[in-house]
Amino acid sequence: MSVLEQLNDKQKEAAMQLEGPVLILAGAGSGKTRVLTNRTAYMIDEAGINPWNILAITFTNKAAQEMRERIDRLVGFGSESIWVATFHSTCVRILRRHIDLLGYDTNFTIYDTDDSKSVMKEVLKRLQIDTKQYPEKRFLNRISNCKNELSSVEDEERDALGDYADEMFAKVYREYQAGLKKNNALDFDDLLVKTVELFTSFPEVLENYQKRFLYIMVDEYQDTNTAQFELIRLLAARNRNICVVGDDDQSIYKFRGANIRNILDFEKVYPNAKVVKLEQNYRSTQTILDAANAVIANNGSRKDKKLWTDKGDGEKIRFISTDTAYEEAERIVDFICADKRAGKCDYRDNAVLYRTNAQSRLLEEKCIMAGIPYSVVGGVNFYSRREIKDILAYLKTIDNGRDDLAVRRIINVPKRGIGATTISKIADHAAASGLSFYDCCVKAEEILGHGKAAEKIAEFVDLISVLKSKVEYITLEQLIDDILERTDYEAMLEESDPDDAQERIENIGELVNKAVAFEEQNDEPTLSQFLEEVALVADIDNVDENADKVMLMTLHSAKGLEFPNVYLAGMEDGLFPGYMSICSDDPEEIEEERRLCYVGITRAMEKLTISAAGSRMIRGETTRNPVSRFVKEIPQELLLGMPSSMKQKPQIQPQQRPTVQPVKPVVAKAKPFAYLTKGSQMGSTSAPDYGPGDRVQHMKFGQGTVLSVEKGARDYEVSVDFDNAGVKKMFAGFAKLKKL
Repeated sequence: MSVLEQLNDKQKEAAMQLEGPVLILAGAGSGKTRVLTNRTAYMIDEAGINPWNILAITFTNKAAQEMRERIDRLVGFGSESIWVATFHSTCVRILRRHIDLLGYDTNFTIYDTDDSKSVMKEVLKRLQIDTKQYPEKRFLNRISNCKNELSSVEDEERDALGDYADEMFAKVYREYQAGLKKNNALDFDDLLVKTVELFTSFPEVLENYQKRFLYIMVDEYQDTNTAQFELIRLLAARNRNICVVGDDDQSIYKFRGANIRNILDFEKVYPNAKVVKLEQNYRSTQTILDAANAVIANNGSRKDKKLWTDKGDGEKIRFISTDTAYEEAERIVDFICADKRAGKCDYRDNAVLYRTNAQSRLLEEKCIMAGIPYSVVGGVNFYSRREIKDILAYLKTIDNGRDDLAVRRIINVPKRGIGATTISKIADHAAASGLSFYDCCVKAEEILGHGKAAEKIAEFVDLISVLKSKVEYITLEQLIDDILERTDYEAMLEESDPDDAQERIENIGELVNKAVAFEEQNDEPTLSQFLEEVALVADIDNVDENADKVMLMTLHSAKGLEFPNVYLAGMEDGLFPGYMSICSDDPEEIEEERRLCYVGITRAMEKLTISAAGSRMIRGETTRNPVSRFVKEIPQELLLGMPSSMKQKPQIQPQQRPTVQPVKPVVAKAKPFAYLTKGSQMGSTSAPDYGPGDRVQHMKFGQGTVLSVEKGARDYEVSVDFDNAGVKKMFAGFAKLKKL
């Protein structure tokens, strides 16, 4: 019996095409792993190819392990000779044998993120670069991007001539690489870069591996970056027996360096390539696939394919339109509860997918209130996130100051120059005297004596005292914003973690939403009651990890997974697709968002529910966004519950901004003297001191020229043409631009 007997006709065609370049366009749920493993078995059992001559590359260790196990079951004896490995592990095996040719010892160390950060700290200290203005992570991220694109130190030095910021980066890049080499170490990106360098510098080594690997297969080819592309191109150059498998419609990792052109231009690199499309889906109903096909067809940069199944039409896609995001979460949880009670599903059969991590908060709370066990996949419980715990620690300290853990958490966050030694002395005195840590901070001068340490502690105590004095006169929203303003907490996030700062700021905004909602729902809300409610909601540590759970996750985390019932939440323009993508001048931004939507739809096996809220609270203010353009791209006949206002498809250009209509939020009762406090704003309500034509400085992007300044719902939208970063659109309050 042939190992290919269980494959469909197209899968067989892909598996039997062994000679020359092959591109297998494997649509979602089309059985690509089965094709790869059966293709490998066919090569050995029926084509007589030596297992030693086969290389199969995947992206994750889990995928490599799964492929290895499947091949072992199919092939049995001899399969251990096949190289089934990730890109990085493949490169490590090669470099362990030959890296001495590049001036390293073969027992080189592989540095993780923390190791790389330590090297970078030493470099910046030696070059006397201010890490507050130029954080280590910013340099490391840019170096990683350079390595992904195979841009060497010399390339960066040549391109930087005359530009101060780029010249500084090139110098740091050189020193960082020198530091790694001195330690006989490589970072993860170097594993690829050094292997490509080895092959290009020593053709005899490359030829050795070309003779070894006569047949090469690469999985998830749409996710490859330039360095990975070049590595595979070099290995396959002699025999050209390269088979790549992927789906351009599921290319969603541009932010990690993935280059969709690698798969789209495969036939340009290999003009005689055989292309096989796997369009039969084994996962979803035809209704779900029709919706996915209709959405992704609106992308211009893609290979034409159309998924189909023999599973039947299945149920229509349920569309939920609610007045608020609160009601949206409630409806989703109600549907899950109803299906569970009716015996139609287990909790584990349900996944709720969303675009941003901040959206999980309402869903988590509704699950807890309904007694539904859940797991936040690929993320952290909302109230366990660093920025949320920091702000809650401030609120706890303001409330009573008796929570020593809370006080110690934020006494030096953001940094105030209070060292570990000072904190230890205060803590020791507190333990000996039986006083709270905060009470000892109040008496810091008695404990520490006169000096800078006592002064810094006194400044912290003064801050808490001022905030304490306001609690009875301002709203919780205003209190949180006052904390942020007085501590410059958001600036700290932007400096210490520029890549994730925006998401962390959004999470803080979601905490503000929680505070506003709490005050709306209580006649006489207090800070103590708010903290009590949050503590009850956040206490999920007693949930059994092995229990039957609903999965909550971002769309990016869901790739590669499947569930009987999928809920796509927050399908509104401005949220998904995101506002910045809509405003971008690059149409590829919207196309990547649409691919992400396609991934979300195709995770559903039997039932798909799409939801949108008529109003959603953002940073304590209620806004209205139109239903996502992606929903409107789904044929109406596939939807159950489509309101009449959405029957027409959108006439919105990719670059057009979504309509955002502010709705006056229902805030808790005004408290006496609230007008004496500073108003809390997401950004800036007064016009910035710069205008079109002015030169400005940005902390991350450097200098640029202002193109336009437009008043938005809560802040001014600024468009700036930066000298090195190009045109960027941002909110004035977040941008913190300085006029030159």
